[in-house]
Amino acid sequence: MNPYAKLTFSLSLMLGTTITISSSHWVSAWAGLEINTLAIIPLISKSHHPRAIEAAIKYFLVQAAASTLLLFSSMINAWHTGQWDITQLNHPTSSLLLTTAIAMKLGLVPFHFWFPEV
Repeated sequence: MNPYAKLTFSLSLMLGTTITISSSHWVSAWAGLEINTLAIIPLISKSHHPRAIEAAIKYFLVQAAASTLLLFSSMINAWHTGQWDITQLNHPTSSLLLTTAIAMKLGLVPFHFWFPEV
C-alpha cells in the first residue's frame, strides 16, 4: 500500500474517532463512526487475499447494520423527546436499540459472529 494512502487512512481513522468522542449530536456521532468504518476497510483489505476481502465485506455489512440501528435509535429518541442531543436518551426502546448498535459495533457477545473472522 502506498505510504501516503496509509497515512491518509490512519489520519481519517483518528479524525473519525475524535469527531465521535467530541460530538454532542447524534448525527455528528454517526458521521464520525462512518468515517471510521470507511477508513478501516482499505486497511483490512490491503493484502488483496480473498480472505481479507471477505473479512472487509463482513466488517462493512455489520458496521452498516449497526449504524442503521444507531440512526434508528436516535430517530426514535428525537421523536419522543423532541431533541437530537446525546445526553437526552430517555426512551427505553431507544436505549435498547442504542445498546444493541454499540454491542454490534464492538463485537460483544451476542453479536460477536463477525469479529473472529475479521
